[in-house]
Amino acid sequence: MAAKSVATATVRAVKNRRLLPTRAALLLTPSAVNRVKELLNGKKEFVGLKIGVRQRGCNGLSYTLDYATQKDKMDEEVVQDGVRIFIDKKAQLTLLGTEMDYVESKLSSEFVFNNPNIKGTCGCGESFSV
Repeated sequence: MAAKSVATATVRAVKNRRLLPTRAALLLTPSAVNRVKELLNGKKEFVGLKIGVRQRGCNGLSYTLDYATQKDKMDEEVVQDGVRIFIDKKAQLTLLGTEMDYVESKLSSEFVFNNPNIKGTCGCGESFSV
């Protein structure tokens, strides 16, 4: 069964802000944990969300978020506060030390990846380069 796409994400380069080191490849904020729980509520066929990366946009790469039915062999698994996030092997190095947040405003609601590894982003924050 093919995974269903969940959402788009924005990427932000982290400058002059030190993220706390963690053993996990990815750290979720409380609002991201709550949003993932909401997305998975009532969807018993899915065990978590999967983060991938693909060629896209004016800066090269963008993250993808999909529902996951299982952990694939080479996926990194992050379990935090009762939610499971699987990181595709192609996305693992670009996510190391990244904070995943969920932000809502009057005009949008989206997952935001505060990433210390990226060298640049496009103007809209959809794509990035490492």
